[in-house]
Amino acid sequence: MDTRWDVIVIGAGAAGLTAGIYLGRARKKTLILDHGTVGGQMILTYAVANYPGVPESAGASIVQTMREQAEGVGCTVLGHADVVRFDLSGPEKVVEVDDEGTFTAPVVILATGGVPRRLGLPSEEAFQARGISYCATCDGDFFTDQDIVVIGGGNSALEEAVSLTKYASSVTVIHEFEEFQAQPWAVEEARKNPKVRFLTSQEVVEFAGEGTLSAVVTRDKRTGELLRTEASGAFLFIGYVPNTGWLEGVVALNERGEIVTDEDLRTNVLGVFAAGDARVKRYRQITTAVADGTVAALSAIHYLDELARAAA
Repeated sequence: MDTRWDVIVIGAGAAGLTAGIYLGRARKKTLILDHGTVGGQMILTYAVANYPGVPESAGASIVQTMREQAEGVGCTVLGHADVVRFDLSGPEKVVEVDDEGTFTAPVVILATGGVPRRLGLPSEEAFQARGISYCATCDGDFFTDQDIVVIGGGNSALEEAVSLTKYASSVTVIHEFEEFQAQPWAVEEARKNPKVRFLTSQEVVEFAGEGTLSAVVTRDKRTGELLRTEASGAFLFIGYVPNTGWLEGVVALNERGEIVTDEDLRTNVLGVFAAGDARVKRYRQITTAVADGTVAALSAIHYLDELARAAA
């Protein structure tokens, strides 16, 4: 495999693959790496119903199409590629991948994504995409006229609880503390909604069901009593973890570990761009990741063309 590239994209989710499509069409020699399975969070999505122009499809199907498009315009895509060493400080960025070798490029696009924060229960893993969701916009309408729970106590949890009342018969908000961390207006709006009820000071101990979710078991932190709440869906909004721990001290991050960029998705390091869920942003959807990948790629193309003119 070649060692010298025009662009190395780290992350092969929606943002990274979209960037690759634009870069490849611009005849930029592009390597796309992902430490896991190509596709990022999309690969875990059972059904995507809000991607414009695409009928409801499995996330894996959309991933496969995006990968074929990127490879079709000349990109090399490597999954399960563990970056073991890197240096993004100089004009030539260096990325060493375990079992693959060392690659260099004047441009790197960081599209490392992130994951919703999880409770870490074994039963949580068992019911992922079988009743447990981390995205109300993606999955809310699958629970039309059903009883569901929302787990969390911040703005996202309460805002999404209200949003989910468009579909669900009832929404029970489960929070581990007595008081909510959400802004007062978010709490007030949720309390005013007749479909929303609240269980506070509750620690989730188990998700239960046969094949698909049917109940959430909690422990009252005041009394120790176990409570079983019947629900066919559970939406978790307890935070988001960007995959950026390895970038601390390398590019500018905010207090939540998100990559700071300008509107052209440039980081504070020359030649390094960021796209997708790892960067500072409010909304995280496949469509917003695709938009980021587009902007980052076009900015990278402009930067490479400037380098070429300067060298001529």
